[in-house]
Amino acid sequence: MKTLLSSRPVLWFLFLFNAVVAAAAPFVVDGTQGVMTAVGMGVVSLGAGVELARGRGRSKAAAV
Repeated sequence: MKTLLSSRPVLWFLFLFNAVVAAAAPFVVDGTQGVMTAVGMGVVSLGAGVELARGRGRSKAAAV
């Protein structure tokens, strides 16, 4: 499972999908729930983006 989650295609999906949801959540869901959804999805997107920037997904996926 760790190998799958650290592969570049999965990291790109996590980064883009969560960024879009984080941007849209405050407009779709009202109140605190929308803000907290945006924050949570933004954190996941940021984490995937950091891993992509480090190049970690490329080296681990190639090793397996």
